Amino acid sequence: MKYSKGAEVIKLKKWAFFIFSLLQILWLAGCAEKSYEPIERERSFIASLNIQEPSLDFIDEDGNVLATWLFDKAYSGAILLGDDQVLLYGHQLNNIDVYTISTGEKLYSKKVEIGTTNVYYDDNIKQFFITNSKTNTVTSFDQEGNQLATQQLGNYPMSMASYRDKLYVINFKDTKLSVLNMKDLTIEQEWPIKKSAHGIAVLEETHELWIGGHGEGSKPNSSVKKYDLTTGQLHGEIDMPLMPVGLKKTKDAVLVVSHGHNELYVADFDGHIKWQQEVGANPFVVNQFKDYIVVAGYDDHTLYFIKDGQKEKTVDVGKGAFQLLVREEQ
Repeated sequence: MKYSKGAEVIKLKKWAFFIFSLLQILWLAGCAEKSYEPIERERSFIASLNIQEPSLDFIDEDGNVLATWLFDKAYSGAILLGDDQVLLYGHQLNNIDVYTISTGEKLYSKKVEIGTTNVYYDDNIKQFFITNSKTNTVTSFDQEGNQLATQQLGNYPMSMASYRDKLYVINFKDTKLSVLNMKDLTIEQEWPIKKSAHGIAVLEETHELWIGGHGEGSKPNSSVKKYDLTTGQLHGEIDMPLMPVGLKKTKDAVLVVSHGHNELYVADFDGHIKWQQEVGANPFVVNQFKDYIVVAGYDDHTLYFIKDGQKEKTVDVGKGAFQLLVREEQ
């Protein structure tokens, strides 16, 4: 049978359309967002963000690993936004990613400047704040990722905490702490602090802000400083092991980990040490989960569950356990 020239053209067009459609399907498949194993909304967990081989391990109070999210991005930090979203960021990444925990799917990404050092979420006003070491700024966003305000700060802003309408930001490579109005990020005060300060906790009961730190050069830090929340006046210091950088306030104590000496200290609100224990290899972070104090060992990739001053169990996690996120359902 002999085809006409018009029939050949129609045939070629059909083939071209088929190939185009196939390529489009393959492209869409390649661009599909990766999803992760979901965690039910009513399930309590402590999650370990591991940064040497980026991953997030979700663990229940019995020490069972509920799910592990393996990442192909160099995330260096994470924060919970409310009870069903997790925000992931990296110092060398130019975007943040927000996932819905109960579906395991990405909710949105937001372009940011490279240099993110920390993200802090205030549940009362439903906003998060991003500090950046390249631009030396802090920027506020609503929970949907819409930018609200930005403010220039000191050198290398990083640790953050909030109290009522104030945001407290430590400038890590500077000698000042910035106190900002959370609504518009105007700077209201600047307090003199030691350089390389890191780790922060608000104690409403004593109207104090506690700050830890690495120390600088040949003078490593071995104390936690106590400042008046309103005036910034130094109330005193609490002797701690070398480099107390991880602080967490609970209902009746302040937990402090010192990665220079692999120590956990538990202090009352007056600054008296209630008890102490050697735990973990190079711990950076401590948190409270149910009836447990949980310490993350960065170098031994292990979570230590401590109850009544005793280690009750350990859980292996990914390499470089660096942050602990806690969700407790009532």
